[in-house]
Amino acid sequence: MSIPLIINAVGRAVPSEINGQAAIPFKGVGKHRPEGKKHAPSISTCSDYPDDGNKVVSSLEEALRRCGIKDGMTISTHHHLRDGDLISNMLFDIACALEVKDLVWFPSASFPCNEPIIKYLDDGTINRIEGSMNGPLGRYVSEGKMKGTAVLRSHGGRVQAIQDGEVKIDIAVLAAPSADPFGNARGTGGKSACGVLGYAKADYMYAEKVIVVTDNLIEYPCIPMEIEGNYVDYVVVVDKIGIPEKIISGTTQITKSPDRLLIAELTASFLEKSGILKDGTTLQAGAGGTSLAIAVFLHEILKKKGWKSKLGFGGSTKYMVEMLEQGQMGYILDAQAFDLDSVISIGKNANHIPYPVFNAYNYHSKGNLTSMMDIMILGATEVDLNFNGNVVTHSDGYLLHGIGGWQNCLHARNVILPIPLFRDRIPVIVDEVTTLCGPGELIDVIITERGIAINPLRTDLIESTRNSGLPLKSIKELKEEAERICGKPQKAQLEEDIVAVIKWVDGTVIDVVRKIKV
Repeated sequence: MSIPLIINAVGRAVPSEINGQAAIPFKGVGKHRPEGKKHAPSISTCSDYPDDGNKVVSSLEEALRRCGIKDGMTISTHHHLRDGDLISNMLFDIACALEVKDLVWFPSASFPCNEPIIKYLDDGTINRIEGSMNGPLGRYVSEGKMKGTAVLRSHGGRVQAIQDGEVKIDIAVLAAPSADPFGNARGTGGKSACGVLGYAKADYMYAEKVIVVTDNLIEYPCIPMEIEGNYVDYVVVVDKIGIPEKIISGTTQITKSPDRLLIAELTASFLEKSGILKDGTTLQAGAGGTSLAIAVFLHEILKKKGWKSKLGFGGSTKYMVEMLEQGQMGYILDAQAFDLDSVISIGKNANHIPYPVFNAYNYHSKGNLTSMMDIMILGATEVDLNFNGNVVTHSDGYLLHGIGGWQNCLHARNVILPIPLFRDRIPVIVDEVTTLCGPGELIDVIITERGIAINPLRTDLIESTRNSGLPLKSIKELKEEAERICGKPQKAQLEEDIVAVIKWVDGTVIDVVRKIKV
């Protein structure tokens, strides 16, 4: 039976039901009002746990058995081990050996290292993934091979879904570089240090059962407690939770491309000349090659002017750490460390503070960090003439990226997208984005190597840069320039079948991803 489609507030046809659960179409920014109470796991009793606090069991298989793993359960993991993660694949190896079927994997993100998961999608161990798709997994889903429908959420949308009971986690399997026998855990110390565990808080607070897996068991108490042992059922010690050289992101190298460096320089210049960058500003810059270059240029301006950023929100990088240590940044609030300098900084700098996305991004809370940020530097795979943004597919329609915190960050005061005018001779600015991940009313400025387009809604920025000497153009002019160089891009060849849905930060459905014609 076909599921009825509904036209949402941005004109996209979205399903009224996803994986047997009723869905709410996107209503517009800030229009949806949630109802009801927050979800909660079952009440526990200390009578069921060791009086000496030692929750260590012999293996992950034993922990999963004790948690009652069975068909159809939802299993969550976090992605702080990035492309060095060894635990996600291990847990599904065990599930397959136990002949468990139709599991839902609910990661905070996936990486190419998770390609082995595909065999468990093939054999029915896993029904579907509700989390970001990266590389091989995204291609697999785009070609319509997954049994269930994928659900993509932002980092904050994931927190919202857990808190609101939209997703009920049966078992959370949380890798931790350091942990004690009671289950307190942190992201620093040991041979697999990743810095912080900012994506794990909602999982351990709301999951029915929680397993902490570590390769560095230390004496109680493991301080600071990023995971609190009172929420943990079992602790497992393994030889290795991650490959250290792959835990640190491969993206954290400053771009060497002349075009990208020009984009970075134009971005810093725009922020200075528009008056957005000033003493006491708050910012988030990201970890891509262009974003890192922007951070370096911004640091130079802050030093030159004698200014100090009040705080930076991470994903942290060494360039943010340098601002902190050299006095140009007051605090780093950090949900994810992207390089070794950041991991070290968390352990030694008092003003480098672990800060979970539960606090920073959750849209169904009493305010969050993003709307208080002055400068938000983001990327995109596509932007259209209405400033709508896409971050999960390319123009060919393939699902190859996760949303990350991108949607949540759109609520900052000034959202800047430094993007190339084209990639591999394919224009980035298009008539209409292939997949709409964020509405154009929240995207303020597009900065390319061939010009800067300000959203017409931001009359204040248009006025403040009118006589700046910056290469200001309309987004239509930028699009036409790209097409003169590269030609008009072909539209993706898609079928009607929906393989994934894109949730907005409030849990409503903003768009879908359709199966690729192959």
